[in-house]
Amino acid sequence: MTGLPEHLFTDPVRQSLATRHRHFAIGDGDALRYPADVAPFATCPPHKTAMQQLSSLLAPGESVWIFANGHPSIAGLDFERTLDCFQMVLPSNVAVQDVCAQIVPLDETHASEMIALTNIAFPGFFRARTCQMGSYFGVRNSDGALIAMAGERLMLDRYPEISGVCTHPDHRGRGLAAALIARLVDEHRRRGLVSWLHVSCSNQRAIELYQRFGFEIARKVPLLLVTQRG
Repeated sequence: MTGLPEHLFTDPVRQSLATRHRHFAIGDGDALRYPADVAPFATCPPHKTAMQQLSSLLAPGESVWIFANGHPSIAGLDFERTLDCFQMVLPSNVAVQDVCAQIVPLDETHASEMIALTNIAFPGFFRARTCQMGSYFGVRNSDGALIAMAGERLMLDRYPEISGVCTHPDHRGRGLAAALIARLVDEHRRRGLVSWLHVSCSNQRAIELYQRFGFEIARKVPLLLVTQRG
């Protein structure tokens, strides 16, 4: 099995902002974040100085997710809730079968459609410029409406994250998500990259989809929602 190295994946946001997504990074100390219109993620070591730096990067009332690691509380920041996720990886020996679907590329001009679709499944995570983080693809119905999509989010060296996998409830069961994942995985393998993803531990439907595709659970990680007080 191809694993996900712990030193990279304990906090993949930091690794992404330090490498492939360096151009997105906001902050000049230990705390870094993505722009608010790109992704609701930040990285911050678990000490008070870094937490204070993180606080200075947030607008009043703004929230970001960080990978939780015993972070201390400080005045001005509230810990809202924790979201347990699995990191899953696709072993290189898993065969990927083609699934028939009319897949089209997506970009910033389709942002409003992508936000509307992803808000059905995971509201608030997809933003106006999220599609700048990597390649995104979709499937439209006969009327031209976007009914399924998937793309790339965190970008570590050799490890692009598959994300934004979403199908409108009226069009599930047609293999559209699998077709879109296959499109991304095919491109990753052509470039010698390892496909991986995050999924909420409570999202059993999605976990089963990824496991049928061949993804395996690498580890469980907690995300912490941190909010700057208004």
